[in-house]
Amino acid sequence: MDQQVVDLLAATLETAATIRNDAENHLAQLYTSEAFPISLISIASHKSVPNDIRQAALLVLKKVVLKTWSPSLEEFEGPYAIGDTTKEQLRQALLSLATSGDPESKIVSAASVVVSKIASTDFPEAWPSLLPTLLQLVPQSDEAQLHGVLVVLGNLVEEGFNEEQFSETAVALIKCIYDVAIDGTKKLTGRALAVSIFRACFDTMGLVYQTNKASVKQLTQQCSDAWLPFFIDVLKLPLPYLPNEGEDSRGGPAVSDWRGVIALKTQVVKALDKMQNQFPQLLTARTLELFSTIWEGLQAHLVPYHTLYVIENRQGRLEDADNLPYTLDFLVIEELDYIQTLLNTSALKRELDAQLTPETMANGAYNNTWVAQVMPILVGYSQITTEDESLWDIDINIFLSEETSETANYSPRDACSNFVAKLCSWPIFESLVTYGRTIFEDVSSTPKAKESTLYILKHVLAEVNTNDKPVNPESARLFLEYIQVSMQNSDEFLRARAFIVAGALTTVSGDSLLELVPDFAQQSLNAIENDPSDIVKVSCIRVMQEYLKALPSSRAREYQVQTVAAISGFLSSQDLSEIEESPDLLDTLVETLRDAIMADPSLCLEHPALDVLFTMASYGASSWQTTMLVNEAFESITSSMASKGPGAYAQLCAKVLPTLTGALDVGDMTAVSALSDMAVSLLSSLAENGPEPLPSGFVATIMPKLYRLLFSPADFSLHQSATVTIKHILAHDPVQMFDWQDSETGKGGLEIILLIIDRLLGPDVDDASAAEVGGLAVELVEKAGPDKLGPYLMQLLRVVAIRLSTADHANFIQNLVLVFARLSITNAREVIDFLAQVEVDTAEAGRKTGLEVVLRKWLDNSANFSGYDNIRQNVIALTNVYQLHDERLNNVQVQGDLIVQNTTRIKTRSQAKKEPDQWSIITVPLKLVKVLIQELANPRSPTPPGLTLGNQNGASDDEDDDWEDEPALLDLAAPKTRAGKSPSRQLMTFMNESKWNERQWDDETQKFLVNFFHTVETEPDFLNHYHSLTDIEREKLHRMDQH
Repeated sequence: MDQQVVDLLAATLETAATIRNDAENHLAQLYTSEAFPISLISIASHKSVPNDIRQAALLVLKKVVLKTWSPSLEEFEGPYAIGDTTKEQLRQALLSLATSGDPESKIVSAASVVVSKIASTDFPEAWPSLLPTLLQLVPQSDEAQLHGVLVVLGNLVEEGFNEEQFSETAVALIKCIYDVAIDGTKKLTGRALAVSIFRACFDTMGLVYQTNKASVKQLTQQCSDAWLPFFIDVLKLPLPYLPNEGEDSRGGPAVSDWRGVIALKTQVVKALDKMQNQFPQLLTARTLELFSTIWEGLQAHLVPYHTLYVIENRQGRLEDADNLPYTLDFLVIEELDYIQTLLNTSALKRELDAQLTPETMANGAYNNTWVAQVMPILVGYSQITTEDESLWDIDINIFLSEETSETANYSPRDACSNFVAKLCSWPIFESLVTYGRTIFEDVSSTPKAKESTLYILKHVLAEVNTNDKPVNPESARLFLEYIQVSMQNSDEFLRARAFIVAGALTTVSGDSLLELVPDFAQQSLNAIENDPSDIVKVSCIRVMQEYLKALPSSRAREYQVQTVAAISGFLSSQDLSEIEESPDLLDTLVETLRDAIMADPSLCLEHPALDVLFTMASYGASSWQTTMLVNEAFESITSSMASKGPGAYAQLCAKVLPTLTGALDVGDMTAVSALSDMAVSLLSSLAENGPEPLPSGFVATIMPKLYRLLFSPADFSLHQSATVTIKHILAHDPVQMFDWQDSETGKGGLEIILLIIDRLLGPDVDDASAAEVGGLAVELVEKAGPDKLGPYLMQLLRVVAIRLSTADHANFIQNLVLVFARLSITNAREVIDFLAQVEVDTAEAGRKTGLEVVLRKWLDNSANFSGYDNIRQNVIALTNVYQLHDERLNNVQVQGDLIVQNTTRIKTRSQAKKEPDQWSIITVPLKLVKVLIQELANPRSPTPPGLTLGNQNGASDDEDDDWEDEPALLDLAAPKTRAGKSPSRQLMTFMNESKWNERQWDDETQKFLVNFFHTVETEPDFLNHYHSLTDIEREKLHRMDQH
């Protein structure tokens, strides 16, 4: 079997997709064979087999283990294909391979990952010897074998142990890796790996602390007492001899020493940072010593950093096979970040504040204070690296990504810009002015030093502006002199930075420098036209955004034509076929054009602003960000023109409709759906902001193309936008819509819309594509009415009910339910009568009445509805349905409350499939009451239900308040938060995105609900329902008047 498996593994590495997929499918068929995993580990253990095949064998073995080893593994699919004897054989073989001292690090790492997966389910019950074996191997192993043992231990700590298992083994484990870390005879990278494992232990200790504070306190204190002296000794180690480029490429002992010390120091700083964030009290007594030691390290590392990255072009951001960073730039980043973490501590803040009192400063100046000493560090590590220079020359998009702080390559330069945010409570601007004078007046200063000074100034100004702090006008004017000179420098990066900072300095310095804005704006426009560097041109285009926003609208209007012309000229100088690959550049151009247009949108018909906008839109149609910016600019134009009356709006339509409808034709012919999507989205904005009625011919121009799109197999977003556009047209001018007749089909507007709705509600269209059809159906019913619709009304509602029975998409369900909700606001009885007569065939339960289908979907999903108007309309409709007291509603059973299982086991996804949640079954009237109670906001709560605020009084309910030096709050200015180095970055992203779908409560709806419950509270039916409510629901009713 081994040779067959080797051949299949080799085929999985082929570039040809067909061969690769066939091999993967054949391997998947072997998962149920008990001999298969034995064959895989045999292949992986043979050094005569090529390393890529061995690694592939271990990757496949990991999949086999995850899917067939144990139900406690989240990816488990079954069936049990591996017997106990085979499992024991695999455990021993994998552990042997992982700790064998194999020179191929990737093999060791891959084997250790599989060991950790098995350990997560088998240790300690089925594999009690695992940890004792590893701990016993540590002092006996040679360097190669020790490496494998440490890799396995690291994976176990990160993935294999749960909190209980870790608690039982923590003391022995930490003592073992401590002995490795402090052993000067061991390889530096091995010692760094031991420190990395120690750092990983703190994540689990943080979890254990929630349930066993006393033991964790004792353990962490012991760790601190033992490890901190060692950490400080490592931080004080001088860097060894710096190998030159030739030595670096050849390798050797000097290179190993350099990389080893860097790796060890980096892991120490990362461990300290972890300790500081998890258990800050541990380090309080030595905070000042740690700060001083890290600071001395930053000062000592500045010269070699410049040599490696600013003068030479050594490669940075490098890690070894164990993911240990070993280049100096990584160490510097960790040091800068940890310094910022320490600046949060009260002990350090008090000490630094004390050094800035008048009594401690010489002559009351900041020249010799710690703030002044920070400036060379910030400016030094912010200098443009040789690598960045070459990258920016090749790709201006990379330059812009740094300017917008959206780069994934977090660098010392980025860390310094974040550092500035921590210093804003101290006199950083004044200190930078003093240091800046030294840099710019020293003839030996390099352009890079001057550029980095202005770079730091830009971020200082941003923080000063955020915190509403004044800027000294004299100091600002001094910097403006340096900026003016820098604008003429031969170095393109210094010129670009000068133009950027000029915008920041003149617009955030208060009224004192606003008079200079027109002059600097004109200089920027001149540079866009005349400067030979695209870097400078783009910087000037970007800074025009600040000038246009700072100027009064009357003055900003004067620069509109010039700005549009400058952007148009820049575009004409570029290869437009390549600009699509530069989203940051395209977004910068669109943003500046948008700001120029918004100075006075009504003027856009007098110059080519719209043509330029549509040109960029066509090239950026596939970019969500560009599309959003284009839509924002166009919406401003349409709303402005509509506000000036039907004549101005008609002029706008005459100018833009040929272009937009032409884009639809081009998109259709070239099968570029993104272009069509962009065009329809702009048409939707045009229709939404239009007057009532719309200009003559509007419907005849647009509707044929939308009709064609909605009957084509387009992307769901295109179908959604087209549906919304028709809804807006119908809302603004139903007369023109119903009078229109399609020249190709001869069908009228009403019939066309009915065909579109029927098509979108049909089984061939997915939920996402049909998501907006409910809104169109509601608009049609309201605008056409029963007179125009006639028998089609009942047919339409029947189709909506049938499609609702199969709908799964949340927005689609809401959209369809609101058709019945809107009708129930005025005709609840008729809606219930109609639904009771409709029959719907369902896949799960056979034939059901429309009443059962619609009410179940409606009531199960009401809590997830979004939008003020939608929620309000839904609430009114539900109260109307309830107040019918229709006996037929009691015969419909719906989902009630979740039945909570009495278990402490965490349910994985595989277990959830096998054991789905169970719900009680209740009648519709009771469910209506429950849903309406859920719509009540929590009494005296400033936020919607489900959101939790921190303790506003600053008090803690923790009986061990003295354990925490500083509250563990999410620091939005923290470097790791802003740079995406921690889960906090992902949390911020989710927080921002949640605003789009966040459920909102409004006072009008709350008052309506309170009045409703007071109205029904004495009714016998309601009293019966009341006794079936939960305690929480009853309490919410009792306190609803407190809202």
